Amino acid sequence: MAYDTSAGLTALLKDGHQHLSATDGAVLRNVVAARELARIVRSSLGPHGRNKLVVNHLEKATVTSDCATIVRELEIEHPAAKMLSLAAETQDRECGDGTNLTVSFAGELLDRTEALLRSGLHVSEVVAGYRRAAKELHTMLPSLVTFEIGNAEINRSTLTAAVKPVVAAKQFGCEDVLASLVAEACTSCLTVNSSTGRRSLSTDSVRVMKVMGGNVGMSKVIGGYVAPRSPETTRRSTKGVDAPKIAVFGCGIEASGTEAKGTVLMNDASDLLGYNKSEEAKMEELIKSIKDSGADVLVSGGTVSEMALHFIQRYDMMCLKISSKWELRRLCAAVGATALVRLGPPTPDEMGRATLVNTEEVGARHITVFYTHNESSDEIIGGNRLVTILLRASTSGVLADLGRAVDDGVRAASALCRDGRMVPGAGATEAELAVRMRAIAESSPGLDQYAVGAFADSLEFVPITLAENAGLDSQGTMAALRGLHATTGSGGEKKQAAGVDVEGADGLDGGIGVKEETETLDILSTKTSAFKVAVDAALTVLKVDQIIMSRPAGAGRK
Repeated sequence: MAYDTSAGLTALLKDGHQHLSATDGAVLRNVVAARELARIVRSSLGPHGRNKLVVNHLEKATVTSDCATIVRELEIEHPAAKMLSLAAETQDRECGDGTNLTVSFAGELLDRTEALLRSGLHVSEVVAGYRRAAKELHTMLPSLVTFEIGNAEINRSTLTAAVKPVVAAKQFGCEDVLASLVAEACTSCLTVNSSTGRRSLSTDSVRVMKVMGGNVGMSKVIGGYVAPRSPETTRRSTKGVDAPKIAVFGCGIEASGTEAKGTVLMNDASDLLGYNKSEEAKMEELIKSIKDSGADVLVSGGTVSEMALHFIQRYDMMCLKISSKWELRRLCAAVGATALVRLGPPTPDEMGRATLVNTEEVGARHITVFYTHNESSDEIIGGNRLVTILLRASTSGVLADLGRAVDDGVRAASALCRDGRMVPGAGATEAELAVRMRAIAESSPGLDQYAVGAFADSLEFVPITLAENAGLDSQGTMAALRGLHATTGSGGEKKQAAGVDVEGADGLDGGIGVKEETETLDILSTKTSAFKVAVDAALTVLKVDQIIMSRPAGAGRK
């Protein structure tokens, strides 16, 4: 095959490819794509953020203000904007909170970059300035810590106060109820290292179950596992089993078939009758051996035959079917059982324990609850292996959004166990960082000072957006914040914790909502991670000077 040098890149790649170089404005096109994505999610920032209604290709409608969910359901195709989407997923997986800050700040940085490039700066100079500003930012952040929760001080009350701002950003108005539920669930499944005494939280230890009907105030925390169905047996369905031993089978409870085909020769009716009786006798022997091992509750990961169900009820045991292997693993983790791959009597070490297994009716739906803790103290530390938060709401859309808020709160609590330092929220940290960063830009020589100044201006988008979403005068609010965070004259005092008051104007005229000492606190590790991921995503987009995309699979076919 001959290569046509006169055709250039067109002859090098397959037909249908797309190519944009720096001369075609590839950098500016990337900036525009990232900026548009940031504009979509920016109005969802803060407690007064707007919801987005996204309909995916399966016509599933999602109504939420959670940034990670929005960018995932949008099914973004532009490669530059997809980098911001991946950054949001990374932030959501690591910290739970701060996804909107990640995408919006990266988009704001790229938006400011467009003006710098049009004014004559080279991309390398902008990248150098942003890297320097990011380094200074991570140096400044620890100095803004105003409150710290020691690892030994982690309890229900401290977690409630720390998680409330995270939940309020997604479900404003329900933050008191949800934060209390998250704190109760997290404290009851904390693990304590016996050698160091440090408390840690695994996010897999907190499970969320959604039941339609009622309202969020009817939600509760259950110390144990909740199966969203009633047992297969009917004898135990109206009463619970106290202190049962639980046998979990990863296979079905039925007569096993042979791998090879076989033929049974029967000469008369007595042979047929004896064959059925031998099968029944074998199944009865199997169920009786399980009962003799001490098991009171059987959990099957597969099919439960009618014959097996008959003998299970005869020997007065409860049987529950859980088809999902993931749910079966959660149950095993909750009760301390081992999922058996063989059908037979379990050993004492393979059986799980619970304080009560009961069938309850919640919202016209029957559920089976495996209680693993019978204490009622509010300050239980590490009392359960697994905790279930039972959420109630009127519609499936509200339930799904409540579940996302709870998941973010649990991840924030886990991050707090690793690092309990907290910084002022409500835009106070960003306003203070902007003032300090602008001072660095004004005292710096070289062309990168313009990029540092643009970095400082980008930080102010947080208080401006919070004020806009709350219906306040954003310009007046930002001017008041700059005055409080700047060093005043003699007798004046610098207010590092001054933030936006989203609840109202706080007695000031013109709709300017500012608090000199905000009560909202953000987790330092979450904010540090959000800024780091956002800057990395923005720099990755800026350093792209060519976009080369192959023809999509199936393109041009009818």
